[in-house]
Amino acid sequence: MADRSDADEPTAETPSIDPETLAERLRAGDDLTVLDVRDRDEFERWHLTGEGVDAVQIPHAKFIQAQATGGATDLAADLEEPILAVCGHGEASAHAVSLLREAGIDAENLAGGMDAWADLYVARELAVDAPATVVQYDRPSSGCLAYAIYSDGEAAVIDPLRAFADRYAADADDWGATLEYAIDTHVHADHVSGVRTLAKQADATAVLPAGATDRGLTFDAATVAGGDELRVGDATFSVVATPGHTSESISIRLEGGDAGTLFTGDTLFLEGVGRPDLERGDEGAAAAAEALYETLRDRVLEYPDETTIAPGHYSDGTDPREDGTYASRIEDLRDRLEALSIAETAFVAHATDDLPPRPANHERIVAANLGREAIDEETAFELELGPNNCAVAD
Repeated sequence: MADRSDADEPTAETPSIDPETLAERLRAGDDLTVLDVRDRDEFERWHLTGEGVDAVQIPHAKFIQAQATGGATDLAADLEEPILAVCGHGEASAHAVSLLREAGIDAENLAGGMDAWADLYVARELAVDAPATVVQYDRPSSGCLAYAIYSDGEAAVIDPLRAFADRYAADADDWGATLEYAIDTHVHADHVSGVRTLAKQADATAVLPAGATDRGLTFDAATVAGGDELRVGDATFSVVATPGHTSESISIRLEGGDAGTLFTGDTLFLEGVGRPDLERGDEGAAAAAEALYETLRDRVLEYPDETTIAPGHYSDGTDPREDGTYASRIEDLRDRLEALSIAETAFVAHATDDLPPRPANHERIVAANLGREAIDEETAFELELGPNNCAVAD
């Protein structure tokens, strides 16, 4: 960020919106020009996206120059209003907003900047037919989803993020529940897992798929395989082996009613399936896609149509339910996703062709999640910024 004099500091009157309001606008698909005043490399690494978003990068230095020349109007000449200005912490963008508004342009600032956006974590109760309460945690900046399940004074968290380990522990206290398990459905490549941190904080048991050992797991954890069960209060979790996205991937089935809820991690999403190349690279992607096809056909899709699929991520354009949660019934996904009805050869091609870029820093994130690399909280936060890119969109 360029240096500014005290006169350039944003005032308390700078019109701003908070990250919660931004999340609501993005979910609604509102048209919005996002003016990113960070440097180009920061913008290209990670910036705001969405169905109605037009993201434009103009470095803050140009606004400093414009303040001296009166050229703020020229900088925004090609931008559609309304404009939301963003930067790392919300200060440089507030300065840009003050200049734009002086020029009569409809502009607001993102309070706290992209750091505050990355810190936003929203909890919503997910309706399930089971002797349990399920809370879905949503990180809008990346689309990462995690779940806390409460039953009879006990709790488990599925796919926790390290950045929010304190949040899960505090929420469990609010529910008057003892955290029994912190569970990962696979070795994540897009975010730093909170399994170890949460297990230590809450004196819970860290649980990983048995196959994580073959991938080089270095820390003590309970391991589970297909057919195993875990109990949380009156609720039963059945472990389902669902390889494909990674070799060790599992899904967790919360038993209840006639159908139950299946927490699919990165195996099946609401808008596609898990990408098969993150563990073994391009050379192993086809074989992994074949395993994923078998997983979906012979295991996941064999559950009753009414089964609720609760995924580990969502992407831009994914429609939430009316209550704001991201989940769907198997029958709806079967009707909506072509990948669930095509033949194996076509599926493998679909899952391996034209994949998006791999998640940023995925190799270091995997190493951290296996316990092979120790990283501090600040580094962990930086490593996982940006889109998860773990899905093959339909």
